Order: sequence, then C-alpha cells, then structure tokens
Amino acid sequence: MNTPSTNIGAFLTRVTLGSILIAHGALKLFVFTVPGTIGYFESLGLPAIAAYLTIMGELFGGTALILGVYPRLVALLSLPILIGATWAHLGNGWVFSNTGGGWEFPALLIVLAAVVATQGAGSFAIKQVPVVDKLIPDALKG
Repeated sequence: MNTPSTNIGAFLTRVTLGSILIAHGALKLFVFTVPGTIGYFESLGLPAIAAYLTIMGELFGGTALILGVYPRLVALLSLPILIGATWAHLGNGWVFSNTGGGWEFPALLIVLAAVVATQGAGSFAIKQVPVVDKLIPDALKG
C-alpha cells in the first residue's frame, strides 16, 4: 500500500543512502585522493579501474538517488560497490569504530540499497529522464 507515510519513508531512505554514497565518493576524491584510493584498491588486489568506477558510482549514484532518478536501478547498481566495501572491511571486525573500520556500516548500506530497490523512489523524486526512459525496464522505474 502506498500511503503518504511510506512515501516519506522511502524518500528518507533514498536520500540517506544517496548522501552517504556522495560523502564516501568525495572522501575518496578529496581526502584520500584518486592516487591514494587507487593504491588502496591495488593493495587489496583490485585493479585501478575499480577505484575509478567506485568513485564515479558513489558520486553519480548518490546524486541520482537524492534526485530520485531511477532509484531502484541505481540502488541495485550500487550493490557491487557496497558488497566490495563490506568485503574490504571484513578483516577489521564488526564495529566500524575498530581500526580500519569494521563491516557493520557497509553491511547496513547493503540493506539500505535493498530497501530502496524494493520500495522505489517515494516522494519528491524526478523518477525518469525521457531520453533514457525507453532503455530502462519498467520494473526498475520509480
């Protein structure tokens, strides 16, 4: 049932996930820097392209979520980034305040992405872009 309270709840979940993704993308870009992020990814055995894709995915995906542009699709596309973040923090224990950050926070973000993918945009969303709308399956709109 689509009630005003569920629309607001979906909106808040969507904007929360989007804000966190942007914050993490900006952290990688401006604090750790692109070369530093690449170095960290390579220390995990990941190629440099994974660092670039992660930064872009977090910044553009977070922005799309906040605006409400195809949030179901964006949430699903964010899952590889979030699963990768959880994997990268597994060895640091559960609590994110542990040295190196534990995996509780990235795991929570996976759940938030699943909720957004399930609930959709909620209130205050653009929901579609006419130019690309025909390319997106109906199940991933809204």
